[in-house]
Amino acid sequence: MRLVFAGTPDAAVPSLRALHASAHEVHAVVTRQDAPLGRKKVLTPSPVARAADELGLPVLKANRLDEEATERIGALWPELGVIVAYGGLIREPLLSTPTHGWINLHFSVLPRWRGAAPVQRAIMAGDPVLGASVFQLVAGLDEGPVFATLERPALPAETAGDALTDLAGRGAALLADVVDAIAAGTARSTQQRGESNYAAKLGIDDARIDWTRSAQEVSQRVRGVTPEPGAFTTIDEERFKILAIGGAHDTVTLAPGAIESRDGAVLVGTGTVALELALVQPAGKRPMEAAAWWRGHAASETVVAR
Repeated sequence: MRLVFAGTPDAAVPSLRALHASAHEVHAVVTRQDAPLGRKKVLTPSPVARAADELGLPVLKANRLDEEATERIGALWPELGVIVAYGGLIREPLLSTPTHGWINLHFSVLPRWRGAAPVQRAIMAGDPVLGASVFQLVAGLDEGPVFATLERPALPAETAGDALTDLAGRGAALLADVVDAIAAGTARSTQQRGESNYAAKLGIDDARIDWTRSAQEVSQRVRGVTPEPGAFTTIDEERFKILAIGGAHDTVTLAPGAIESRDGAVLVGTGTVALELALVQPAGKRPMEAAAWWRGHAASETVVAR
């Protein structure tokens, strides 16, 4: 089939590579426009744009799939549109432009999490299972019938970044199988059933740690917002990033946010038991092990994170 692929972040790259390596033809890649990154705000192509250039595929950069983008895509006479984390909505008439419409690889076992941040929200909620779904795109948000899903257990220490990398690879193979089935006329889909939750895009408020929550909830929050937007708290009114957190110390109870060193481990209090800090980044400094920060902080008494 003649395909049009839409995607933007690293998580979409395995799917693009899988489709490029298949028997189908990717006639165009749609991705968001170059974005300013880093302290110097250098305009940088998206990961999908870089991969498409490497593969020699034509790229259409657009933050909105407007009338002009619709005309350019329609001129390719695509048989199927494929979208993976593009970062924008596909509306009519573009939704119906390809012969078989559009399919979406979404990183949730639908309908559990619909929206922009399903993996992050699943980890923050403590879901025991993570997964991905390939479904037919419809006007409603992630509401279309599902062709295929995969599931696997959520791992105790994995971050959202870890899980998304894994699911992006597994999902690419699932997506390629569905495209093959659509081409062969054997694809079958089923309507979604069950409770759904809205996985809103993460903001800075999601990244601030509330130490009055239980140790389990704090751990889930830190892992769910890692690497982006990145967990943080404040110490002495300065932002203090928490890049990695260790396990709970069930025999140690500290006041919420109180940080102390016990037997070489740097512990922080929560609403239940203490958690171990593993990797941190004080304001204006590089990431470092929590023990190294504690020694450099020269703390002889409890430090309080707020």
